[in-house]
Amino acid sequence: MANTSDIRNGLCIKHNDKLFQIKEFQHVKPGKGPAFVRTKMRQIETGRVLDHTFSAGHKIEIVRIENRDYQYLYQDGESFVFMNNENYEQVNIEASMVEKPEFLQEGMICSILFHAEEESPLVLELPMYIISEITYTEPGVKGDTATNSMKPATIATGAEIRVPLFIENGETIKVDTRTGVYVERVKN
Repeated sequence: MANTSDIRNGLCIKHNDKLFQIKEFQHVKPGKGPAFVRTKMRQIETGRVLDHTFSAGHKIEIVRIENRDYQYLYQDGESFVFMNNENYEQVNIEASMVEKPEFLQEGMICSILFHAEEESPLVLELPMYIISEITYTEPGVKGDTATNSMKPATIATGAEIRVPLFIENGETIKVDTRTGVYVERVKN
């Protein structure tokens, strides 16, 4: 068991039977009263951020986690199958663990956070950006480029996003997977 003096950014702890990762912390020594540690923690399963204050010397349980790169292979019912490129081991990830499954592309390298002692996957993180082709969008109106107007478009993964009016069918674009927003056109 560790205590509050071991707290650092990125540390993963078990608190109230849930896994949390320390995002930021501050040791506070007030002029009157005991010292304490103020933290911002992100719950690993849900991504929710929690502010919590620990009294100095409070015992905490440190959990070892590992980030590993896996390649997306295919969807199998309600789960997604990923493969480790080093040892070719496959792992099934439940659909609920994938935040934006509509951006998954076959062959894509994703980062999976594993509980090191239990060897169980915790969170799947997509790459920040994907490059995809526009499969369908309405044609733009000639001369309608003075405003920041956007139109709906479907990309090769099946996700629907909004793109500028000048984007046409068959063009390749870059999409931010965190927000689902068009970033730029990619030249072939």
